[in-house]
Amino acid sequence: MIAGSIARRYAKALLEIGVANKTFDALNREVENAASTFASSQELATALDNPIFPLSKRKGLLEEIARRLALSKVVRNFLLLLLERGRITALPAIARELRALVDQHAGRVRARISTARPLAASVEARLKAALEKRTGKAVIIEKVEDPSLLGGIVTQIGDLVYDGSVRTQLQNLRQQLLAD
Repeated sequence: MIAGSIARRYAKALLEIGVANKTFDALNREVENAASTFASSQELATALDNPIFPLSKRKGLLEEIARRLALSKVVRNFLLLLLERGRITALPAIARELRALVDQHAGRVRARISTARPLAASVEARLKAALEKRTGKAVIIEKVEDPSLLGGIVTQIGDLVYDGSVRTQLQNLRQQLLAD
């Protein structure tokens, strides 16, 4: 079975639990926190996934991490289940899938806004309002600074990209001049 479909199945199961308990946003935050902890330490990932270490030791380590991250019982048990089934390395992919499912369930979309310099708060608010009107959903903006854009804004929502950057405009102008 492909890793993506495994991640989707686990994420759907977690979402169902979160929806039933009305805690899907909190579960999402906890899983993302655990996944970022897991992804940030190669030593931790190796220790949890390596069958050389007894399962009891790996469970103890995972319990300690869950305690330090103040994870709920549901997320702690979920992580232990992943560990027992040898799927702990799928945690970052599960977290990505869960975030997408939670956003979909809550009627949100994420927009990645790339600019050469930080956006003024008023421009960001107008852009967010325009995107919400366009998508019909609440928009969560993730800002990225990319000096190579020179100016303008590149907005990505899912697979859709609106490129209003100076860099792209200059590239298009160059191609037109070379074509003539």
